[in-house]
Amino acid sequence: MCSIVGLEGEFNDKILINLLKLTKNRGPDSTGLFLDDELFLDINLNDFTTNNNHKIALGHNLLSIFNLGELEDNYQPLTNGKLTIVFNGEIYNFKSLVNYVGKVYEKTTILTDSYLILKLIEYFYSKNSDLLESVEETNRLLDGDYSFAVYDGENLAIARDPLGVKPLFYGKTDKFNAFSSSKYSLKQLNIEDIKRLKPGEILYNWKVISNLDKIANKQIQVTGDITKQLESKLKLATLKRVLNLDEIAVIFSGGVDSAILTLLLKKISENKNLKITLYTVGKENSKDIIASKKLAKWFKLPLKTIEITPEIIKENLEEVVKLIGENNLMKIGVGMTIYLSCKKIHEDGLKVAISGQGADELFAGYNRYLKSFKTGKLSEELRYDIDNMYHVNLERDDAVSMANGVELRLPFLDKNLVEFALNIPVEYKIANEEDKLRKNILRNLGSNLGLPDEFAYRPKKAAQYGTGIDKILRKKVLKEVDIDKILE
Repeated sequence: MCSIVGLEGEFNDKILINLLKLTKNRGPDSTGLFLDDELFLDINLNDFTTNNNHKIALGHNLLSIFNLGELEDNYQPLTNGKLTIVFNGEIYNFKSLVNYVGKVYEKTTILTDSYLILKLIEYFYSKNSDLLESVEETNRLLDGDYSFAVYDGENLAIARDPLGVKPLFYGKTDKFNAFSSSKYSLKQLNIEDIKRLKPGEILYNWKVISNLDKIANKQIQVTGDITKQLESKLKLATLKRVLNLDEIAVIFSGGVDSAILTLLLKKISENKNLKITLYTVGKENSKDIIASKKLAKWFKLPLKTIEITPEIIKENLEEVVKLIGENNLMKIGVGMTIYLSCKKIHEDGLKVAISGQGADELFAGYNRYLKSFKTGKLSEELRYDIDNMYHVNLERDDAVSMANGVELRLPFLDKNLVEFALNIPVEYKIANEEDKLRKNILRNLGSNLGLPDEFAYRPKKAAQYGTGIDKILRKKVLKEVDIDKILE
């Protein structure tokens, strides 16, 4: 993954370079610019200057997951002379779309997601000369986590994936409009009213256009062996996210979500060269640390433990609060867990991590879902939570992981799996009004796959509690640190 930024209006080099520097941690490997019809690739931000005022800029900071050497289309922005694009994300139906494009551009070699999307938009644009319609047609074909911006010399279109896994924020001053993968970076430009592009939306010439049907609204009939179908879809979702990787990190708690994903990764590694390393955060002898050590031994996989203390929490608190941007102890606790995991993952030289985010919202993992089950409103609440994950959880997780140059991949938020899981009858998720374990179909799947029952049916413990971070924050750290002052 990477960071993308853009400015349109009246601005100078200083504003543009500052915006790119503020998002550089998301893409440390290379920086490129499209600036007033000129392309500047692989630039040094400390040296770059034009000493001019500008009207339009698209910027890109690259986190290179694959070693594509000096391949030209590994660097962004990309242009075909008419269309220019910056892209952040991963396209999981890459091969099928390359075949689709290959029928039109027979002698074109496509090796990157960004070039694929440029060629898709180019194809539709050649038929209709309408940038908005071309982006809409392209979005309907994509299966992935992404945000991108494309400019045709007159019009600017900015798009976000249908579940909002990849972030995109925008706002304006009296002189220019701006967008960025990072909300924090826009705040530093003194943009006060920062908006987020919602999942599936297109920002076209700075006006929001909704073009994709919400996955959470799709109603389908689920019949047959539902557990077997779930297994098949989750296996495919996991495989798609590691297909071209040799090494993967897993943010691991010893809970059923990360345990099932690790089990599937183990099975995948039997057929491909995939090195798996588990990462667990927690205070000494916390529930997550104890469970993770035991389960990692059963998996016969290496486990890196990040044992926390009040001093470690204090040392990293300011950065985590700035990245999250709000005084919410739940978000800070979970964000700290992911931040510390990714900090260690980065130190170990890995760039991609698997996370179980989304499983609780799909399969009714939280205790509060018992109340809506009793009132017959569980299905509606799950759909609402999936529809709103982008600003409740996903932006937080993306901010703290990418601050360490680590890309999170989320198999449970595969769009085909989400559509299927939301339509599983609620009785498969919560058995009855006294069901304190919840997530039954997922737990049963884990057991069927061979996961020991003590882990398949381990009670849900939220990350901030299982790690012990919440207790340290409340009892020791917050007595000495004022979070509101950090935010100021």
